[in-house]
This record gives sequence, structure tokens and C-alpha cells, in this order.
Amino acid sequence: MIKKAQSFQALSPAELIQSVQTCHDEGYRLVQISCTHDGDNYELTYSFDRDLALSHLRIRIPPETAIPSISRIYLAAFVYENEIADLFGIPITGIAIDYKGTFIRTKIPHPFGSPQVVKAGSKTEERDE
Repeated sequence: MIKKAQSFQALSPAELIQSVQTCHDEGYRLVQISCTHDGDNYELTYSFDRDLALSHLRIRIPPETAIPSISRIYLAAFVYENEIADLFGIPITGIAIDYKGTFIRTKIPHPFGSPQVVKAGSKTEERDE
């Protein structure tokens, strides 16, 4: 089996839509969108495939920075985008099917968006719970 190379391209949020449109026009399919908290910023990776070769577009943004939705180009992206908005608190504008924060219901709003402070309790309190 021949291993195909992967490519990574760093983008600004302003370059995202045009780059995704280019991927679409060249026949790439959307594979996934991932998000991770990287120090003080977030890193979003958009992965595309064509002929078993992966191409990734990567954006680094500070918290509270809005990014445009790609769901008008790849409709299935609405699932990833709603998850990212709900779990990380990243505002994504123009999602084709926007659940407005109710796609994934969690006890803590945006549980992956910031470090969670856990109150240390005494052993007595822990036993009572």
C-alpha cells in the first residue's frame, strides 16, 4: 500500500471560506473538524480527502473570536460546528442548521472551553455525596 502525503495549511479566520470553497471545487470531501485548547488559544483543524490524500486547514484563534461556518459549502459541517460551539464556546457565525447552544447539553456550559476549577472538599463532604 502506498502511503499518500498529508498537507497542512495555516490560515486566518478571514481566509477560511475561500480555502474551503477551493477544496470543494477541487473535489475534496470533508472528513472532520476538530478543536483543541492550545494554551491561551484554540486550534481548529478542518480535514479534507481526495483520492486517499488528506489535506488539513488549520486556524489558531484566541477565545471569543468568531469564525465563519463552512456549512453553506459542506452541509454536514453543521454537526461539527454545533459541537464546537457547545463544548468550547467558540462563536461560529452563519451555521446552516444552528442549534443555538442546545446540540449537546452539558451540566457545565462549554466544558472544554476553559479549565474547570474543582473545589476541593474535605473527606467528610466527599463521603456525604
